[in-house]
Amino acid sequence: MALEVIGKLIEKNPTMQVSERFKKREFVLDITEEVNGNAYPNFAKLQAVQNRCELLDNFSEGDMLKVSFNIRGSKWEKDGKVNYITNLDAWRIERANAGDNNAYQASAPQPQQQQQQYQAAPANNNFNAASTSAADDLPF
Repeated sequence: MALEVIGKLIEKNPTMQVSERFKKREFVLDITEEVNGNAYPNFAKLQAVQNRCELLDNFSEGDMLKVSFNIRGSKWEKDGKVNYITNLDAWRIERANAGDNNAYQASAPQPQQQQQQYQAAPANNNFNAASTSAADDLPF
């Protein structure tokens, strides 16, 4: 699954040699959203692995970046306890153009539209199957 995000580089860490055959470099993007004049802070920590660690060398903190990444998850078991780990693995990093940022904001879900949809629902806590609308596409 390939995804993209545009944000300001606020932190880039040095490359870490995790094992003899694996290295990674973590970095943080500020992807703060503005809705109705209010800023909602949002920070995403991503990582570049192996030969992609050097991709960050060409950028400085404060640069606007467009990052293509994959979501990688793994299951880890120790002493009978299960834990899940999720990583955002960057595979392409490039400078964002002003037009790219506008295109991203236009395609991102707008919280204002979602808020209006929820406000239209009845305010009581009792669920009545007959009151659900045909527009409700949830399977449950």
